[in-house]
Amino acid sequence: MNVIIKLFVLLLPVCFCLPVMAQEKPEKSQITIAVGGKTLFYYLPLTIAERLGYFKDEGLVVEIVDFPGGAKALQSLVGGSADLVSGAFEHTISMQAKGQAIKAVVLQARYNSIALGLKKDIAARYKSPKDLKGLKIGVTAPGSSTNMFVSALLAKDGLKPDAVSIIGVGAASGAVAIMKKGDIDGIANLDPVISALEVGGDIVTVVDARTEQGMKDVYGGEYAASCIYTTQDFVAKYPRTTQAVANAMVRALRWLQRATPDQIVQTVPPEYYGNDKGLYKVGLMKNLRGYSSDGIISLPAAQNVHKVLNSFEPTVQKASIDLARTYDGSFASRAARKYK
Repeated sequence: MNVIIKLFVLLLPVCFCLPVMAQEKPEKSQITIAVGGKTLFYYLPLTIAERLGYFKDEGLVVEIVDFPGGAKALQSLVGGSADLVSGAFEHTISMQAKGQAIKAVVLQARYNSIALGLKKDIAARYKSPKDLKGLKIGVTAPGSSTNMFVSALLAKDGLKPDAVSIIGVGAASGAVAIMKKGDIDGIANLDPVISALEVGGDIVTVVDARTEQGMKDVYGGEYAASCIYTTQDFVAKYPRTTQAVANAMVRALRWLQRATPDQIVQTVPPEYYGNDKGLYKVGLMKNLRGYSSDGIISLPAAQNVHKVLNSFEPTVQKASIDLARTYDGSFASRAARKYK
C-alpha cells in the first residue's frame, strides 16, 4: 500500500501537467500566412521567425505565400486561401468600413518605412505633395499601404487620390527595373527597393517615413504599421494557434532588438541580397529603429492610423469605426511576458 501511495504522489504532478500541456498545443498546426512582398524590410520579423525556427518551436507548420503587394495578400485572406496576413494595419480599419471583421494580433513595425522617390528633374522642383499632381506613381499594388501613403500625402495638400496615376509595380527587382526604365515619374515603396534606386542615382527621395522625423511629418505621431492580422472568426476558433503565431513573432522581434546587422544579414535567405550584401545592409540600417520591441499595438497608434485613413478614404469617412475591434493586444502581451 505504501508503494502505491508513493507512486500516486509522484505521478500526481504529471497528471495535473498533462491537461495544461494539451491546452497549449495549437488547434490548427498547419497554417498559411500571406504577405505582400516578403523580402521587404517591412516584413523582416516574419522572415526571422521562419528562419530561426520559432514557428516550429510553437508547434506550427507555416507556409508563407508571397504576393506582389499587400492588397493581394488581403484578398487571399478574404478569399479563404490564407489563414493570416503579414500586412499593413490600415487594412483592419478599411475592411471594417466594408463590413469585414479583420483583427491585428501582433505589431511588427512602428514606422511604415515607406519612402517616395522621384526622378531627379521632378524632385528638383518638388516642394510639397501638390507638386505630385498629374504624375505616374508606382506602388507595390493598388490599394496597398504604399498606395495609401501616396493618398495620405495628397490629402495633406487638399488633393484627392485620383490627382495622380497609380501604377502597380510590385515589391522586388521588377519595381527597380520599371523605375530605371523611366515608365513612371516616381515610386512609393520600401527597402530594399528604395535603397537600390537611391544608391543607383535613379531617384531622389522627397518623403521618407523610414525615420522618426519622417513619420512625424507624414503621420503626426505614434503609428501602427506592419502587423500580423487575421479574421475575427479565426481568432475565436483558433485562440491557441493565434497565440502560437504571436509567440513566434514576438520572439523574432526580441531577437531583432539584440542582433547585430551582420547577424541579421546572415540569417535572411541569400536571395534577399543577391550579390550585394553591402546594399542590403544599407537598407537594413535605415529600417532597424522602426521595429516594435514587444508586438503590442497601442490605442494612440491605432487612432492615428484611423485619422490618416479618414483624411482620404471615402468608405472610412462614411463608416463608424470601432477601433477596439481592429486589434487584440492580449496575444502579444502574453508573448511579451513569455519572451523577455
